[in-house]
Amino acid sequence: MIELKNVTKSFQGTRALTQVTAKIQDGLIFGLVGSNGAGKSTLLRLISGILKPEEGEVAVDGQPVFEQCGVKRQMCFLSDSAYFFSNATPIAMGRYYALAYPEFDLENYQSLLKKFNIPEKKKIQTFSKGRKKQVSLLLGFCAGTRYLLCDETFDGLDPVARQAVKSLFAAELLKRDFTPIIASHNLRELEDICDSIGLLHDGTLLFAKDLDSMKCSLCKMQCVIPDPAKEEQLLSQLCVLQYEKSGSLLTVTARGSREEVLRCAGEKEPIFAEVLPLSLEEIFISETEVAGYDIKNLIQ
Repeated sequence: MIELKNVTKSFQGTRALTQVTAKIQDGLIFGLVGSNGAGKSTLLRLISGILKPEEGEVAVDGQPVFEQCGVKRQMCFLSDSAYFFSNATPIAMGRYYALAYPEFDLENYQSLLKKFNIPEKKKIQTFSKGRKKQVSLLLGFCAGTRYLLCDETFDGLDPVARQAVKSLFAAELLKRDFTPIIASHNLRELEDICDSIGLLHDGTLLFAKDLDSMKCSLCKMQCVIPDPAKEEQLLSQLCVLQYEKSGSLLTVTARGSREEVLRCAGEKEPIFAEVLPLSLEEIFISETEVAGYDIKNLIQ
C-alpha cells in the first residue's frame, strides 16, 4: 500500500503540492484526476521516488521511497512525454528495460509489439505520438513491477488503442500483484477502468475515494409523475443535485441509495420510474459540491 502523509513540494518558491494525504490500496486501479497544472505529475514523481518532499512522507508498506533502492525497484514511472534513446528501436528499448528491471518479460513484450502491430526494429523517432505512447506503455506493462505510474496514459491514443490498453490493465491485475496509478485531466478516460479516484486541484487533494462507495450514496432516476404537485413534492423531499424535465419525463440526480430514491418516487404514483447508470462526472459533482467547489471549474 502507498501512503502519503502531509506531502508538500515547491519549485523555486512556487507551491506545487500542499499537505497531500492519501492511501492507495494494493490490487486496485487508482485514477488521479486534475486540470493541467494541478500537481499530478509532481505527485507521481514523489511516489516513484524521483523527487523528495519538502514536508511529509511517501511510503510503500511503511518504507520510505526516496533513495531506497529496494522500494523503488517496485516502481515503474511513465512520464507524459516518453523518453527513448536516440535512434533506439522498440526491441532495443526492451533489452535496456530488461537490464533495469529484473522481472522484465521480454518474450511477452515482443508478443505485445506484434499484437499492436508495432515494428520492433524500426526507429522509434519515426513513430507518431500515439505509437510512441504505445511503446512506452508496453515497456511499463512488461517491466514486472508491482506499481505502474502512468502520466496522461491515454493522451495521443486512438479509440481502438485506448480500449486495448484498458484491457491490458485488467489482464495484468488478474495475473499478478499489480497496482496501477493513472493520472489524467479527462474524467471520461478513467470512467470505465478505475476502482478509486483522487481529485487534485491547485496542489491540494480534495478527496480520494472508492468509486463503489461514492456510487452507493448517489442515484440517478428517470420517472413520469402525472400529478405536477406530487412531482414538486418529490423534488422537495429528495436531496437533489440536478434535475432535468423533458416533456413529462423527469430525470433526477440525488443523494441517497437506489432503494431510498425509488421508494420516495413510488409514493408519488409514477407511471414508471427507473434507475440509470451514473457517469463519473455526476459522481464528482456530488463530491466536489461537498468540498465547496464546482466540478466544471476543476476538470475540462
